Amino acid sequence: MLSNSIKLKERIASKQNIFLLLLLQLRPHQWTKNLLVFAALLFSLHKVSIHLLGKSLIAFFLFCMVSGCVYIINDFADIKNDRNHPEKRYRPMASGALNPFLGLAFGCGLLIASLFSAFHFDLGFGSVLLFYFLINVAYSFTLKHVVILDVMIISAGFVLRAIGGSLMIGTPFTPWFLLCTMLLSLFLAISKRRHELYLLQEEKGSHRKVLENYSIELLNQLNTIVTSATIISYSLFTFTSGRTIQLMWTIPFVIFGIFRYLYLIMMGNKGGTPEKVLVEDKPILITVLLYVIAVASIILIFE
Repeated sequence: MLSNSIKLKERIASKQNIFLLLLLQLRPHQWTKNLLVFAALLFSLHKVSIHLLGKSLIAFFLFCMVSGCVYIINDFADIKNDRNHPEKRYRPMASGALNPFLGLAFGCGLLIASLFSAFHFDLGFGSVLLFYFLINVAYSFTLKHVVILDVMIISAGFVLRAIGGSLMIGTPFTPWFLLCTMLLSLFLAISKRRHELYLLQEEKGSHRKVLENYSIELLNQLNTIVTSATIISYSLFTFTSGRTIQLMWTIPFVIFGIFRYLYLIMMGNKGGTPEKVLVEDKPILITVLLYVIAVASIILIFE
């Protein structure tokens, strides 16, 4: 009797452990990237309602699920390389804690359910989510090996999040909004490559082959171009987008946030995981919160 009880507890513990590993494989620590779906809601606060908030939360959840499926496929395809990486080797599949085929099967089931739900809520949003999945799968298997195009695909993923959030709540997105999103995400993608190159500079070809085509100097130059364009574009957005001109008071937050991130990647060699920097670096976290409060206040008061 006691033996059967112990075996039952072991089975329950084993199932709980598998569930936890599957959850970790979805990389919940990276879900902060999907907060971009709320950008359209932030700039539409004068029209906000419980209904629109609910739809934005659904969009956020579905992007988290589909991006998690992309991570599963990416980790499945990269499992051998990840085992040679100083940080990625601890991921569930790379470490051997989770059976890769079980993880892949779970991801496929979750993907089908998520896309079905997305198309049920909104055809446009479902199409964006499907396209997001397809380009990321293409990235995992092919495009990540193409220099320059690899960082542009990462950037496109952020832009699609912003577009998806707009479509879900029926708010039109402006070209300026998409341009600023694209440039800022390019900055994050280039910084990520710079961090990877720094981390693996002695054996960079053993993990990500595309890094052989980059240099620290090139990535620094690309970041200089992109950050300058981001600040200029956002400044023009606040003046010429047709929104209240009072949004110009948010420019200092954007400049400080970019400069602070540049400082972290240049002086601290960070930037490999933007989602960690967002929650762990207090100056950036405070800047983002103040920016959101400033935008919300300006739109509510002047629009």
